[in-house]
Amino acid sequence: MLIHPQFDPVALSIGPLSIHWYGLMYLFGFSLFILLGRYRIKQNPQSVFTSNILDDALFYGVLGVILGGRLGHVLFYQFSYYLQHPLEIAAIWQGGMSFHGGLIGVIMAMILLAHKHKLPWLAVTDFIAPLVPLGLGAGRIGNFINGELWGRPTDAAWGMIFPHVDNLPRHPSQLYEFSLEGIMLFILLWIYSSKPRPVGAVSGMFMIGYGVFRSFAEFFREPDDGFMGVLTLGVSMGQWLSLPMIAVGIGLLLWAQRSSNQPTSKVRNRR
Repeated sequence: MLIHPQFDPVALSIGPLSIHWYGLMYLFGFSLFILLGRYRIKQNPQSVFTSNILDDALFYGVLGVILGGRLGHVLFYQFSYYLQHPLEIAAIWQGGMSFHGGLIGVIMAMILLAHKHKLPWLAVTDFIAPLVPLGLGAGRIGNFINGELWGRPTDAAWGMIFPHVDNLPRHPSQLYEFSLEGIMLFILLWIYSSKPRPVGAVSGMFMIGYGVFRSFAEFFREPDDGFMGVLTLGVSMGQWLSLPMIAVGIGLLLWAQRSSNQPTSKVRNRR
């Protein structure tokens, strides 16, 4: 039986300044975004993106992730708690970010980016979609370090005890999500986007892939306490929020494949 290592969530302290592992994981994810994005631009000079647009995408994306992710967590999962402790809404270093809220934030941020650079919005999201999963995986490692979002009780040999929760062996669901939403989704999208696709197809595949992987992982993750845990029919909030993603992704993929749009790699910057 495994026991959670009980990591210190603070990676480094310098006087009153504390640097948390959770924040470092986000920084690592944003760095991977830039490195992978520059590689894709170099490999495909005809891409809609340039290095300057990529830098803008990171700035806009960071704002979307942080603002949308935190507000999504507050509204979707622990509304009652934060209603009583409003000052803690800003304490993002303690963990508590909603992917679905972050997705909404990033979508809005990319709309602004596309408008600024006069680019087709779906061509923008097609480019950034394969760059996102490794950052999501880094966030799940941050969850594991913090010992949050633990799994449901299990008798599996790899069950892990989280001493700050109880003495029950539980699924290390953070690592499941790291493997699925991080590694597997990255491989899927990187391979799929390596060939010319109709505009919107890569974005649709991202929506489907994440929605399916997240829904599967939710079967092993302990439902969140607070505003919403397990809802109607035993379906968790994470699964309910993923269902529209899958539906939109399927619709977007079908639309892209049936449309006469040019492949994303052929759409040029119209500045």
